[in-house]
Amino acid sequence: MSTEPTSPVRRITVPQIRDRKGGDPIVSLTSYHAHTAAIVDRYADFILVGDSLGMVMHGMESTVGVPLDLMIMHGKAVVRGTRRALVVVDMPFGTYEESPNMAFRNAAHIMKETGCGAVKLEGGARMGETIRFLTERGIPVMAHIGLTPQSSHVMGGFKTQGRQEESWPLHEKDAQVVAEAGAFAVVLEGMVEPLAARITTQVPIPTIGIGASAACDGQILVLEDMLGLNPSRPPKFVKVYGQLGAMIDEAVRSYAEEVRSRAFPSESQVYR
Repeated sequence: MSTEPTSPVRRITVPQIRDRKGGDPIVSLTSYHAHTAAIVDRYADFILVGDSLGMVMHGMESTVGVPLDLMIMHGKAVVRGTRRALVVVDMPFGTYEESPNMAFRNAAHIMKETGCGAVKLEGGARMGETIRFLTERGIPVMAHIGLTPQSSHVMGGFKTQGRQEESWPLHEKDAQVVAEAGAFAVVLEGMVEPLAARITTQVPIPTIGIGASAACDGQILVLEDMLGLNPSRPPKFVKVYGQLGAMIDEAVRSYAEEVRSRAFPSESQVYR
């Protein structure tokens, strides 16, 4: 009896994401390890291995201290755990700002080591030359403007961008420059809604909102935030879709009680 061969699952590509401009909304979440990536992979169009892992996974106060090797380690895990979604890996602070040549060396290292499909870097007009340099040499780049966490020390914290309308032209220029330089998409973070909606109509590449606007071409959230695993109060823009923190707390409490009372392991958990 013959069986029909199953078609291999093909990953979503950078051109496919770019072509979604103005089409069906793009779904994205962060992930940092293989088992959560395998779940997200069923539903997301792209998965971001964000440098937010420094704060979420390693207890850092900001993303500034995240080293390149850590991004590569987590990037490898996410690629191994996925089959379908495009995987994008953040370039950490200090690995691309100095020069386009430095950015290329580190971006190529990330892609070769992890097998990811693209990298993301922060910064608008000031990174235009670097984005062009990378894309011309085969490195797909997702840009990131608005609230850029790696610049939080300069910004004076994680502050919403665009509250003063006179600042809008600067953000609009950032979006236009990164699009013209070759970025295939741009993340708009922590930006007032009217500005994010306006930029979305101005640029020819998909905008990915996080604390921005429903008018963006796609949305992204930190997975742990939307699952209720953030130990502190999540940002205003986060909708919590599950309360896993409370569930984990209850499970660990029950386990500890059963160990102390010798109820665990029971007969069904031991070998005879």
